[in-house]
Amino acid sequence: MIQHMDHFHGSDLEKIEKIYGIPASGIVSFSANVNPLGLSEKLRHGLAEHLDVITGYPDREYTSLRRAISDYCGCEPDNIIVGNGSTELISLFIQISRPKKTLIVGPTYSEYEREVSLGGGTALYFPLKEEDGFILDHKGLIAQLNESIDLLIMCNPNNPTSTCINRNTMRTILDACKQYDIFVMVDETYVEFTGGEDAVSSIPLTRYYNNIILLRGTSKFFAAPGLRLGYAVTGNSELIKKINTRKDPWTINSLAELAGGLMFTDTGYIEETRRLISTERRRVTDALRSTGMLKVYEPSANFVLCRIENDKINADILFDACIREKMMIRNCCTFPFLDNRYFRICFMSPEMNDALISVISRTLSQKPSC
Repeated sequence: MIQHMDHFHGSDLEKIEKIYGIPASGIVSFSANVNPLGLSEKLRHGLAEHLDVITGYPDREYTSLRRAISDYCGCEPDNIIVGNGSTELISLFIQISRPKKTLIVGPTYSEYEREVSLGGGTALYFPLKEEDGFILDHKGLIAQLNESIDLLIMCNPNNPTSTCINRNTMRTILDACKQYDIFVMVDETYVEFTGGEDAVSSIPLTRYYNNIILLRGTSKFFAAPGLRLGYAVTGNSELIKKINTRKDPWTINSLAELAGGLMFTDTGYIEETRRLISTERRRVTDALRSTGMLKVYEPSANFVLCRIENDKINADILFDACIREKMMIRNCCTFPFLDNRYFRICFMSPEMNDALISVISRTLSQKPSC
């Protein structure tokens, strides 16, 4: 096994190419959590037929794009802010709100803590407990809230645990946060994969609560990370005004503006994605559990978190075995509260999933030679 200190992100294929000598183009990334269907044909053809849009500036207000998102999400266009990926919007929101003390539900995406730190604030974690299957104890969370906290950050469904809470639970949390004047930022990057979006998404709550902002993007569900198109939804008009005032103009390019109008209306692609993920989520989860050497946490998104229960194997060894078969998994030891026994995979095509399960099963079943 190659000894190295790197723990790779789903976009780090070039690093893997350098270390392992495997062409990046030949690696199947089970780490990136991107829709295995790839770009929809409607989007592919639409962009190809309208490349000349780059000869002009996009609409500074992104009126048609926000209307397309509005129709897709069921919210008012005026409550939508678009950005260069959800990462830009996270950064802008933190810069504007400048929270002194933030509570983050974790383990989760590291960018939240990083942005809070860059803004001069302090980030604390409310841990999701392994013994609870990493399902949020919302009553325990509420008990930890107080006047010293300015911001609560949640990812729903959460990365990397793939657990989620429903809208009614989120409403209860928002009510509690209101009492302490706490703003809530919810990242819904993976909500469209759940198959139960109507019960999970908090977008309808933005009509009644002014202490919440929802973040979404097109990188994962629409398989377009290079497009860098993200959006936020909030009913707080003052916050919208501040973000739009602070945000640079034209951060969304003309192709991304056009793409939004195409992808959000591609109902065939959307339904096909949901069917595929729903089927593979159950099938792959069952197959992983059947190895008898993994604890598999019940997933709600397009990926699943596992803990290795063979004490002779860790996530580094498993990563190495998989990457040599040109399949990349995510070692989760860099997430808070997780260690080198945890790994995460996303659901790809049935054939690719079967190939990965085979490698995982073989690796867990044998004593490593290195």
